[in-house]
Amino acid sequence: MRESMEFDVVIVGAGPSGLATAIRLKQASVKANQELNVCVIEKGSEVGAHILSGAVVEPRALEELFPNWQALGAPLATAVTKDEVYLLKNAQQASKIPNVFVPKTMHNQGNYIVSLGNLCRWLAGQAEGLGIEIFPGFAAAEVLFHDDGRIKGVATGDMGVSATGEQLSTYMEGMELHAKYTVFSEGCRGHLGKQLIQQFNLDEKADPQHYALGIKELWQIPPEKHQPGLVIHGSGWPLTGDSSGGFFLYHGENQQVVAGLITDLNYKNPWLSPYEEFQRLKHHPIFAQYLEGAERVSYGARAIAKGGFNALPTMTLPGAVLVGCDAGTLNFAKIKGTHTAMKSGIIAADSIVEALLESLDDGAFDKLFKTQFESSWLYDELKASRNFGPAMHKFGTLFGGAFNYLDQNWFAGKLPITLRDQTHDHAAMLTVDEAEKIDYPKPDGKLSFDRLSSVFLSNTNHEEEQPCHLVLADDSIPTGSNWQKFAEPAQRYCPAGVYEMIELEGKDTFKINAQNCLHCKTCDIKDPAQNITWVTPEGAGGPNYPNM
Repeated sequence: MRESMEFDVVIVGAGPSGLATAIRLKQASVKANQELNVCVIEKGSEVGAHILSGAVVEPRALEELFPNWQALGAPLATAVTKDEVYLLKNAQQASKIPNVFVPKTMHNQGNYIVSLGNLCRWLAGQAEGLGIEIFPGFAAAEVLFHDDGRIKGVATGDMGVSATGEQLSTYMEGMELHAKYTVFSEGCRGHLGKQLIQQFNLDEKADPQHYALGIKELWQIPPEKHQPGLVIHGSGWPLTGDSSGGFFLYHGENQQVVAGLITDLNYKNPWLSPYEEFQRLKHHPIFAQYLEGAERVSYGARAIAKGGFNALPTMTLPGAVLVGCDAGTLNFAKIKGTHTAMKSGIIAADSIVEALLESLDDGAFDKLFKTQFESSWLYDELKASRNFGPAMHKFGTLFGGAFNYLDQNWFAGKLPITLRDQTHDHAAMLTVDEAEKIDYPKPDGKLSFDRLSSVFLSNTNHEEEQPCHLVLADDSIPTGSNWQKFAEPAQRYCPAGVYEMIELEGKDTFKINAQNCLHCKTCDIKDPAQNITWVTPEGAGGPNYPNM
């Protein structure tokens, strides 16, 4: 029988939403003169190791937690000084969009260019100073239930298990963490959050969630090219036709810039590779003017939940709450999710503290959370941007952008219509017979690079002697229907070279290089057969991002 520990609240994931939840729990319990025992577990080797975001951060939620965050030394050092938005016409040309025609949601006055990983490290320090226990390197592998179906907590994964399931000399059994309330803050497409949404039918009244893959690089650039506080966004080339998304280039501190591409995962062409699209994007003059002669120092990728208000599931269930990107609180109209994730955690914490004080049952807790959520600025903000993504999907970059300009600038998101997008991203793909093949240029080793050298910069590592955490429901699909219809797209949509089609003993064979996995979750989302399930590997495995 596994050992167990008892807490008032267990939080799964030390990202911005989880840490905000933990901090607010302690602050609110002190104010109510109530002692709370709070525990945060994090699958990364340290807090921040798996955190990846652009990121331009709106400090609104941070100010609610710590009005004196500047005096406390929060790592928001680079204020945005200038916004530029471009529409790329082709590999050489671009049109700069006047700020007057840019949706207000994309203006960044008062925001900061940050490393979200470093912000989470700072938040973890503040949390520990309040007496919160944080355990990095422990992955929540299983949801635990009481006999009546109420969530009891989570169990961490066993460690020291071989690929064939045998216990090694390093074997350590997982531990059960029991709580009165469990908060799931695993980030986009959370392993346990996904299970709970399906099991409790939490998305019954919501549109399908929509996703994108964000790929990011950190570059050290020459001082004469560095413009601290410059924020560049744009869309267009190379994502044209049936593919869409957008790019970003932020000038942060210490002569560094972050460059990235967000590719919507509802793209249709099975030959498309988001990774390769990003590599050729960097050759465009908008990027090359800053990156030529610079040094690439880090690389990473992460899926983004961009369905917004229309795709929000019910966030409460018996004994638990989903917060942040586990629920999908990102505001894609702002291209920001940190402040919304943190606010969802604050709302969850306030609701939990009141529920514990008043000994509320689950039905009353659900009503309390819903009331607090719907009376918050988070609800208003997400509702006002509900049409942003569907407009881009339905009308394309040009007409969707025009709709969003009118909706956000003229009507403040209060147009009396709600656009719906009922398609699932994985179902959008055409067959190879219906699509035009894309031939990507070879990397030049200066601005563009191969996948494996990129994965090296992510510091990704997994214990090799463990069961594969990328689970196929049917081993025959990759070399069967996925190969015949789509030329097995996993080998292209994965940004880390995890999936390969190789010839072995004269047969086409699907190879999974799980060691390379960045935990981006794209395979779990985009596989057209929904045959791949990402489950948590041993704790401390995966990327170890510095300053990302």
